[in-house]
Amino acid sequence: MVTSRIRFTAAQKAELWERWKNGQSAAAISRALERKNKTGVERIVVVHGGIVPAPRQRALAALRLEEREEISRGIAVGRPIRQIAQRLRRAPSTVSREIKRNGGRQVYRANWADRRAWERALRPKPCRLALHRELRWRVAQKLALQWSPEQISGWLKQEFSTHFLGSERKRRTPSDA
Repeated sequence: MVTSRIRFTAAQKAELWERWKNGQSAAAISRALERKNKTGVERIVVVHGGIVPAPRQRALAALRLEEREEISRGIAVGRPIRQIAQRLRRAPSTVSREIKRNGGRQVYRANWADRRAWERALRPKPCRLALHRELRWRVAQKLALQWSPEQISGWLKQEFSTHFLGSERKRRTPSDA
């Protein structure tokens, strides 16, 4: 049987942390939030080590909703990417990537793009070992040989820098021009 996980709203989380700070037990907090059991409260407290997490905020360089709306309006009237970028005082590549990342010119919507950007910014991200089976296997081999983490790190930088550890974007070569 699959059960859906009941989420806490932002207001409930704020109340949870306030009650936790005041010394209430997980069971008491659960009752106050009208939860059937204390596991949801305990999970949140344990994940954050009992410390109130800092509020999430966007990076200063990230596009804002207003900028995404300007991109959407520019697309709607058929402006070229360079002109949209110039109006925003952003690089054309930034605008181009934003449009491509969120479905292209035909389907780009500012609200949807903004919501997706907020979700993509969540931390923690999966580590490279979790994403690449071959890399995980190679690291496990070196650990079995009792290599130190520093040795493994140095070896990986030499052997796999462009494959796993370097920039995820394709590097341009003179033959690409």
